[in-house]
Amino acid sequence: MAFEPPQRLVRALGETAPSGDDWLEKLPAVAQEAVDLRELTVERVQVPGGRSSLVVLVRRADGTPAVLKLAPGRARPESERAALARWGGLGAVQLVEPFAAEGVLVLERLHPDVSVRSLPEAKALLEAAGTLRRLWVEPPGDHAFETVAERTGRQAVAMRGAGSEVSALVSAALEARESLLVAPPEVRLLHGTFRQSKVLAAERMPWLAVGPDPVVGECAFDLARLVRDRVEDLIATPSGAATTRRRVKRLAESLDVDQERLRGWTLFRAVESGVRALRVGRPRDAELLLEFAGWL
Repeated sequence: MAFEPPQRLVRALGETAPSGDDWLEKLPAVAQEAVDLRELTVERVQVPGGRSSLVVLVRRADGTPAVLKLAPGRARPESERAALARWGGLGAVQLVEPFAAEGVLVLERLHPDVSVRSLPEAKALLEAAGTLRRLWVEPPGDHAFETVAERTGRQAVAMRGAGSEVSALVSAALEARESLLVAPPEVRLLHGTFRQSKVLAAERMPWLAVGPDPVVGECAFDLARLVRDRVEDLIATPSGAATTRRRVKRLAESLDVDQERLRGWTLFRAVESGVRALRVGRPRDAELLLEFAGWL
């Protein structure tokens, strides 16, 4: 089978690939080797798929449906493996391969075309939040996960190079980050990139999270990305700003997170995403994200 990477993956990796990176060129051969080694039967490549990995629907040698996931090193697949092992299937997809291979994950098959986004907005937020709560566990004592301070520190450096048209928002976001890092209320293992599309229908539980980019820090950081879900719909409605503020309040109360800390991390993450979208040539995405950030 030809393992053609979906265009979504090609575009996304093209935005972040360092000079000389040839992972996409090697991907078909790497995928074939992974399939042959495990005696997998390929059904199809998942399209549109993710932005950082190739997802292939397969069957194992015994006929069990599974997912083969291949990711470049910069997507931190070994960190994902460690987080999934820590969660052990509670709230997240399970690892089904007993041995580790660099950049290769074999996972239980969920329903890849049915995410929590298929639900009405209020119900989707409720189900997504309930899934996220189960992931907030103590990190292992000897963990090697990136911390919120480390990740946002790298992002802050890139944000400082943004143009003058967004300087006020960038300054507000950076100030929020500095104050939030002073005394975080808890330290938990976080999903890192949680949103509605990362929660898929499953068999052993109604919904399970997939695709973490795990990080260790306070829960409000993880919840912040969920606040801006369906941002296009929020921007399109006259009551978008008021709806956003109500969403911050409702999510904070339902998950016992400090409302102001959630607002601060939501601001930082929205501005960071908006500035990054500007940098890689996605002005429409940047406009939506920065308008949303201005409501906070």
